[in-house]
Amino acid sequence: MVAFLQPLFSQWRGIEEVLQLARLAEILGCRKSGRPGLAEVLVQFTEPIVADGVAYRANACGAPTSDGLWQGWIEFTPTSGGPSVRSRRETTQPNRVDAVYWATGLTPIYLEGALQRTLRPRVPVTRPAEPIAAFDSPAADAIDQAALPEAILDPFSVYRKGEALLRRQLSALAGWHLVNIIRHYGLSDESSDRLSAREPAQLVEMIIDAVRTPQSARR
Repeated sequence: MVAFLQPLFSQWRGIEEVLQLARLAEILGCRKSGRPGLAEVLVQFTEPIVADGVAYRANACGAPTSDGLWQGWIEFTPTSGGPSVRSRRETTQPNRVDAVYWATGLTPIYLEGALQRTLRPRVPVTRPAEPIAAFDSPAADAIDQAALPEAILDPFSVYRKGEALLRRQLSALAGWHLVNIIRHYGLSDESSDRLSAREPAQLVEMIIDAVRTPQSARR
């Protein structure tokens, strides 16, 4: 019985050695070509894809990643000859079955878009530098002359006739008239409430000091 089975065992060992040699040749061939040994064509599309007047054959390819997932990309080869081009990663799938399912669902429109992205990679946009404000605050509000309080006299005009005359006319006015003169002609930066709290004599001196000082020196 053992003698009868001996030729079968010999034949089986010969087949096993052939398979081992075939696997070794496949691995060496992949290393020699420089291509990943597990990368493969998942779907070969028969309809050519045209871009810029050139027809390309498209193949959806896939390979496992180091974490066990499958990544997919598309390779395009000119039908008239020439070097092939490949897209960036188009998908990441949990396994080979899902990668094949993704590849079988690719439409001609999708392939055209992938070819355009491959031939014309997106140029990264340089973000401009953050703008810097030229000023620390907004411009001063324009003075609405119509909104200013009415002044009973022009202190500058009266002052040109004499300081004593201006002092007499101001001293004869009520405090609120003096406040209106100061506000109308911009003789002080104080608010109306603070000015109203001052004695009339103080307001008179404030007006005389302001008109006596040149306007350029008061700014």
